[in-house]
Amino acid sequence: MKNIIYEYCFSFPSGDNRNFVLEIDNTTLLLLSPSGSSAPAWSRLSYNQCDCCPLSSAEVLNCPIAVNLADLVTEFKQTASYDSCLVSCRSMERLVTKETVVQDGLSSIMGLIMATSGCPIMNILKPMARFHLPFATIDESLFRSVSVYLLRQYFIYLDQGQSDFHLENVKSYYDKIEKVNSGILRRIKSATRLDADRNAIVILNCLAQILHLELDDNLQSLAYIFKETPL
Repeated sequence: MKNIIYEYCFSFPSGDNRNFVLEIDNTTLLLLSPSGSSAPAWSRLSYNQCDCCPLSSAEVLNCPIAVNLADLVTEFKQTASYDSCLVSCRSMERLVTKETVVQDGLSSIMGLIMATSGCPIMNILKPMARFHLPFATIDESLFRSVSVYLLRQYFIYLDQGQSDFHLENVKSYYDKIEKVNSGILRRIKSATRLDADRNAIVILNCLAQILHLELDDNLQSLAYIFKETPL
């Protein structure tokens, strides 16, 4: 089967266009990326390594997420988060465009990169990358995150594994995801002058925190979707 391609384009009122093509292996759902031989110093695994990282700097030279974010960070390091732009995401199935600000567009593409970079913590998000939804709202992100988690549990159940249909382990997963977001934010702060890249990561981290709160409330903000309406 063909690999999965996502093409992001940031178009600015000045006429400046910035294009990024992400190719994802259709089998492993991992981003096909450069080797990292020319990766910046802030991408070294030992530099601001995430507290929850299971990788060893003696065996792995670069943080897999940082290496894949490096070009994006370099391209936007002098761009303000609130700059207006038209962002488009073209996939094999459709073209999605949105008039927005830079940080929202970066949050969309960064989330995709982070899920497919091979980080042991973020690998749980790879199925969402396969059905990537650009510019997802908070409600859409919450719905997709929980739905994908439960579908994963169904396949674990079919394989006679220990499934978690009561969402007991979701918080622990997202605790680690928040730590990764914080670690990546620390790295990026040393490489950027303005705040577009940084705020994009902050947005992603807010989504993880919101999921925590929603789980505490038994996902009641989504419950109305499933209530029967009398005819």
